[in-house]
Amino acid sequence: MKRAFAILILFITFILIYFLQLNFFSWFTIAGVKPNLFVVLVLFIGLYAGTRMGTIFGIIFGYFIDVIGSTVVGGSVIALGAIGFLGGYLEKNFSKDSKITVMIMASISTIAYEIFLYTYRAIILSSNVEIFEFTRMLIIEVIFNTMLTIIIYPIMQKLGYKLEEIFKNQQILTRYF
Repeated sequence: MKRAFAILILFITFILIYFLQLNFFSWFTIAGVKPNLFVVLVLFIGLYAGTRMGTIFGIIFGYFIDVIGSTVVGGSVIALGAIGFLGGYLEKNFSKDSKITVMIMASISTIAYEIFLYTYRAIILSSNVEIFEFTRMLIIEVIFNTMLTIIIYPIMQKLGYKLEEIFKNQQILTRYF
């Protein structure tokens, strides 16, 4: 029952972030670039719920993103699935209690996601590659995502431990030993 409720909450969070991306962040852009909170959400799920759940949610969320608003289906599916897997992998090797470590993870995940998606779209759509414009957009998006990760980190950490308890079936005290 707890798992079903947690999954429902994650889907509601996805819908909330989708509407934030679509409406709110279209007003608050930096040089025309919006943040990508989907990357942060899937990384968060991978960090706290594990590689399997991070990958599953990444694939599901990526599918919805591609079907609803993308010209090419499949790019976000692969990229967000990989980010979810990466989150679970990084959780085993690095501390998610450090704000700096989570910021670096969010930055690396954003870079990996955008590079993969740009390359995927360039290959599938046979479009021109504009490295300078892509690099400018990537730097701004990484800064934007990192700033938002700093802001939402306390909430992310509290909810993350509840997810970890539900999906990993561990006691809270075991993470300190």
